[in-house]
Amino acid sequence: MLVVGAGPVGLLLAGDLAEAGVAVTVLERRTTGSNLTRAFGVHARTLEHLDVRGVADELIATGARLGELRLFDRVEIDLAKLPSRYGYLQITPQPHTEEILRSRAERLGAKFVWGAEVRTLAQDHDGVDVTTADGQLYRARYLVGADGLHSVVRRQLGLPFPGRSVLKSIMLADVRLDSPPEDLLMVNGVGDGFAFVAPFGDGYYRVFAWDRRSQVPDDAPLSLDEVRDITRRSLGTDLGMHDARWLSRFHSDERQAPHYRSGHVFLAGDAAHVHSPAGGQGMNTGLQDAANLSWKLAEVLAGRMPETLLDTYEAERHPVGRLVLRSSGAIIRLAMIKPLVLREARNRLVGAALSAAPLARRVAGVISGVGIRYAPPAGADRLVGARAEDRDLPRGRLYEQLRGGRFVYVGDHRPAGLPDRVVFARGAGEVLVRPDAHVGWVGDPVGYFGR
Repeated sequence: MLVVGAGPVGLLLAGDLAEAGVAVTVLERRTTGSNLTRAFGVHARTLEHLDVRGVADELIATGARLGELRLFDRVEIDLAKLPSRYGYLQITPQPHTEEILRSRAERLGAKFVWGAEVRTLAQDHDGVDVTTADGQLYRARYLVGADGLHSVVRRQLGLPFPGRSVLKSIMLADVRLDSPPEDLLMVNGVGDGFAFVAPFGDGYYRVFAWDRRSQVPDDAPLSLDEVRDITRRSLGTDLGMHDARWLSRFHSDERQAPHYRSGHVFLAGDAAHVHSPAGGQGMNTGLQDAANLSWKLAEVLAGRMPETLLDTYEAERHPVGRLVLRSSGAIIRLAMIKPLVLREARNRLVGAALSAAPLARRVAGVISGVGIRYAPPAGADRLVGARAEDRDLPRGRLYEQLRGGRFVYVGDHRPAGLPDRVVFARGAGEVLVRPDAHVGWVGDPVGYFGR
C-alpha cells in the first residue's frame, strides 16, 4: 500500500493501515516534516476520530479550547452545546497535529521515504506503479494521493480540478506581540479586509490578514508594516507586533475533483478538495476523508470485504466535500461584504436566523463535522450512515471499543455467526458501528459482512 503525502491526512491513513497489519509506505517529497501552519483549529468530529485512535488527549494537551466560533462582527456559533464530549474548537498549530499522527504511524510500523518526489504513475489490472524523481520504482495494489492542492497524483490521473480562487494575496506573519489579545483568538473584518490572530504556544502568534486594496501575486514582497496596517484597520490595534520570523502570501481556492477514485488510486484531503479558510474546515474534512477510507482499504486488502466497498468512499465523502465548499464559501462571501449598511444587515439577519435553535444546531453540526452523516443505501434503516455518538458501555466507552480499527455491535445478545473481529457490547439497540464511528447496519449484522 502506498500513500503519497505526509501531511495530516496521509499520516492518519498510514497509521490506520499499519495498525491493521497492512504494509504501508509513505512517499513525501519534503526531506523533513513541515513547520508550515495554515490549520489551527481541530473540530469536534476530528477530535472524536482522534479519540477512536487514542491520541485525542495528547493533542488537546498541546493547545487550548474555544467554546464559541465567531463568524462576523458579533455573530457567534456556540460549540459547547454540540452532542459530543468535545464541545469546542481545539486551537493548536498544525505541526502539533502532524507530530502526533506521525509518531503514531511510525510506532505502528508505517515506513516513510523522505525526499521521494513522485514523477509518474501507471496502473494495470493488479495495481499501481510509481516512479520517483530519483528513479526508484514502487508498486502497490492501491495508492492514496494525499499530496495537497498541487497533487501530482491527481495530475497523473488526468483528473480536472475545477473551481476558482476566492481570496488572493492573503498575508501570513509569525510575530511576537507586545499586547497579546485577551481572547484565545482575535478576528474581525471591515469593508476592506480582515485580520485573524492565533497563538502558536511558543511566544509567537500567527497573523492571517487580507487587504482588498492590495491584491498582488503570491510572490510579491511582504513587509511587516503592511500586515500591521490592515491589522490596525480590522482590529483597532496591531497588538504591538514585532520580530517577524516568517512572512508570506498565499491564495485560497475553492476546488473539487469530480471523482475521488480512479481504478486503484484514491484522492483524499486537499488533493480532492480545497476550501476557503472560513470555519477552519479544510484539514478537518481531509482527516475525516482518511478515517472513512482507511478501514475500507484494510478490510479489502485483508480479503474480508469485497472490493466494491471501496466505491462507497467517493459516494460518501464527495457530497461532504461539496457541502463544505458551499458552507465555507457562503461564510467567506458574507464576511467580505464591503458596504457598512450591508454588513450591519448581515449581522442582524444571520444573528436572528441563528437564534432559532434548530438552525443553530445544524450550522454548528456542519462546521464541527458532528452533524455530518452519510446517505443510507436503498432499503437500509434510516440510521445507517449516521454518526454514532459516543456512549458508555459495560466495558468502556463506545469509542474506546472501536480502537484498533474494530467494528462494535451493540445489542442485547451476540448474534450467531458474528465475525470474531467484531466487538460485542451489551447495550440498547441492535446497531453495528463501523471503525469510523458511523452506523454500518441496524438489526442482525451478519449479512453486512457477506455483502
